Amino acid sequence: MKVLFYTREYPPNVYGGAGVHVEYLARELAHLMEVEVRCFGDQQSNDEQLRVLGFNADSFSLDNTKNELAPIFKTLNTCIQMNTGVMTADIVHCHTWYAQFAGILSKLCYGTPLVVTTHSLEPLRPWKREQLGRGYDTSSWIEKTAIEMADAVIAVSQETKQDVLKYFDVDEKKVSVVYNGIDLDEYNVTSDRSALDKYGVDPSKPFVLFVGRITRQKGIIHLVNAIQYLHPDTQVVLCAGAPDTEEIGREMKQRVEEVQKNRSNVIWIAEMISKKEVIQLYSHAAVFCCPSIYEPFGIINIEAMACKTAVVASSVGGIKEVVVHGETGFLVPLEQEKMAPFEASHPDKFSRDMAAAINQLMADEQLRTAMGIKGRERVEKYFDWKAIAKQTERLYKTILSDDKR
Repeated sequence: MKVLFYTREYPPNVYGGAGVHVEYLARELAHLMEVEVRCFGDQQSNDEQLRVLGFNADSFSLDNTKNELAPIFKTLNTCIQMNTGVMTADIVHCHTWYAQFAGILSKLCYGTPLVVTTHSLEPLRPWKREQLGRGYDTSSWIEKTAIEMADAVIAVSQETKQDVLKYFDVDEKKVSVVYNGIDLDEYNVTSDRSALDKYGVDPSKPFVLFVGRITRQKGIIHLVNAIQYLHPDTQVVLCAGAPDTEEIGREMKQRVEEVQKNRSNVIWIAEMISKKEVIQLYSHAAVFCCPSIYEPFGIINIEAMACKTAVVASSVGGIKEVVVHGETGFLVPLEQEKMAPFEASHPDKFSRDMAAAINQLMADEQLRTAMGIKGRERVEKYFDWKAIAKQTERLYKTILSDDKR
């Protein structure tokens, strides 16, 4: 059996959880079958079981095209290129809407069975219109078309499965839940503190850590607003880069600078740092905070838990299936408008509640340590990539078996 992955992200071009997912799932599946990855970029490698081909639309002329539409046209052009050449896969597996158009074309042109993993859903990310303008209507159409024509849909959490069934016309029998995973050997506590020295983090003082992109979805602004309610001795490390838009980038800069006027222990690392450095930050953080307002799974939480760090996270989406309230961390409720599930109706209350949970943990080292140990145990039990790869292999075999009937 051979599987072909279509994905926007693949190392070294990884900026989110979907890219992390593809990297590790492809690697583990390569122990079980032949894997080919077609991605956005110039990556080229050809190992015995794992081949990687990069594609790009750099030569594609977009003169006089609206800025917000250029990424859409580049994406579609790249997806067309990804369908050229020799196609020998038994299964095509797509990740994120950026690569789903390639999956649509593959199923139509080659008849290859299609699997779609839903890392997030466009109907629950309307703030993307800030970034894409009318292109958001295109991304939504691509996602809807791919999901509804897929032979199987993988949801990364039970709540995401319910969202798929709510927003799309899909037979429930076609939707399976397969969690994200983690490399338990790589993500582990390290004593190395070179990254802390590099970025000016005081290792003698406990700190709360955020890791993620600057987007509405990740709720970073709510955490910045919560800093005023944190104990003044609490160090805050914001590892946040790759803003979705120039506007939210400017907003982040303004908010952080305002906070830094009143306290000197707020450190903003405004870049996407290396995996090795992130693991160091996880390992030495007293608390990890995930303030997302929408999160189908939240792979960053299991990264922190694997490094034995207590978590404070918003009680949304798949996070509720990852973080156990009172055992591996604290879940903070996020009140939401019925007609706008992507916006907090009381953002200041959310920031205050999040700060209160962080303060409680910062004041209780024994509790933090106990939660860190429980977090590592939970990750080892439920989120091992090896087991997840075997689940995925079984799904592929079922599809191919049904296809032959």
